[in-house]
Order: sequence, then C-alpha cells, then structure tokens
Amino acid sequence: MGISREKIKELEEKARVIRRHIVEMIGRADSGHPGGSLSATDIVTSLYFYKMKIDPKKPELEDRDKFVLSKGHAAPVLYAVLAESGYFPVAYLKTLRQIGSSLQGHPDMLSLPGIEMTSGSLGQGLSVAVGMALANRMDKKDSKVYCLIGDGESQEGQIWEAAMAAGHHKLDNLIVMLDHNKLQIDGKVEDIKGIEPISDKWKAFRFNVIDNVDGHSIKDVCAALDKAAAHKGKPTAIIFETTKGKGVSFMEGVVGFHGRPPTKPELEKALQEL
Repeated sequence: MGISREKIKELEEKARVIRRHIVEMIGRADSGHPGGSLSATDIVTSLYFYKMKIDPKKPELEDRDKFVLSKGHAAPVLYAVLAESGYFPVAYLKTLRQIGSSLQGHPDMLSLPGIEMTSGSLGQGLSVAVGMALANRMDKKDSKVYCLIGDGESQEGQIWEAAMAAGHHKLDNLIVMLDHNKLQIDGKVEDIKGIEPISDKWKAFRFNVIDNVDGHSIKDVCAALDKAAAHKGKPTAIIFETTKGKGVSFMEGVVGFHGRPPTKPELEKALQEL
C-alpha cells in the first residue's frame, strides 16, 4: 500500500521544524554538531513519526520499539524529535549544553525519558542494540531495535564485532541504519580510512542489505523502513545516502560544520532558509 502523499507532506514539514530546532539549539548554545544532525533528520523524523511503536506518555512501555543513536554527537536531532513527539516540552530545547540541563552534548539515558542508551563514544552503540535485540528475542517480545551509525564511525572495529554477532544470531528484529554522508570530523571518509564497498561488507556479515536509499526522500526512507521491518531471518542494514548539513545551503557538504556552531549571522540565514 505504501505511505500516502498527505503523510509524506506531514513528515516533510516535521523534518523542516526539526531542522530549525537543530540550528537554533546549536546556535544558542554556541556549541554542538550541526552537520551530522541535519544529515540524519529525515531518517530520525520518519522513524519517530511514521515507523516506531512508541508512546511518549509511557516511555517505559514494555513492548516499545527502541532507538539507539550510536553516533551520539548528533544528539540535537534526537532531542528535537523527542520534544516534538511529546517526551518533554519543546521550550526545554533552549537549554542545550547549559550547566544543569539534561540536554548534554551527547545523549544520557539517565537524564531524559525516551533515550534508550547513553552514547557518543563511537562504535559502541551497535553492540548495545544487538544486546537489546537478543534480549527481546529471549523474552519473546514483538518489537524492533533501530540503531543509527555514522560512516566515520564504521571505521571502528567494534561495529563489525557487533555486526558479526547480529548476523550469527539472525537477529531479524535489528535494523541498522547508516547515515552515509561521506564526511567525518577530519575530512572525507575515503581519504581518512575508506569503508567501501560498504554494502558488500554488511552482506558478508550475513545482513539483509537495502542500499542506495535517498536519505532525504521521506517516501524512500519510509519504504526502506517498511521493507526492513518485514524482512525475516536476518538483521537488516539500510544504507542511507545523505548530505552533511542537509537543509542549510552553506552547511551542505562542508566538513567544517561537523562540529562548528553557526555564527549569529549564519544562524539568521539558516533560519530564513528553513
């Protein structure tokens, strides 16, 4: 049946709002990681407002789906989506990276409802997601575990140890999503430590692979998520082709905005574009 045009438009508008939150939060804090937060916005927005089985009023719902943001420096996109979902007031987003705020530079599962795992030490999130998926199977829970990783993060050996475990145990309740924006803090991924052919790597670790997905097409993102959730017998890896800084023209494809906040004039220009 697929997703309706009305739902696509709704999600596109939600993603635009999320992007505004991201640049406002980081600009106000004068600290944070806009590039990777913006590249992942359409993916995370589609997850929370289309695909995942969650209830913000019951964040500890027994059979909820879970999301692990392994690339924890992209915390602003998670915070914005959680706020828009109703886990906490949108106004609280203004406190990003302030002393005493629960909105730390990387997600902390003890600080806020809706955060399933403390993350940010790159390479570790997928191991946790594999453990969650295995526990769900042992407990006979009909729920999914979604894990978002980065392509720079995919240079970490622990990612592949976790992938090997997931493939071995045939964890078809685990969906790994690669935010393939091709840039990391020091430059182009291919120049620092190339990860290609990335699809073949996931296949070698016994994953069902859905590759070449436009990570900025809501329709394509939702279709890939539907296909992944329906697959049986293997864990799934979705390779989302994305652009670092997507949605803000002067940030798109610019490695410098991996971890640099916008200046006040840049913030004004970004908000005008959004």
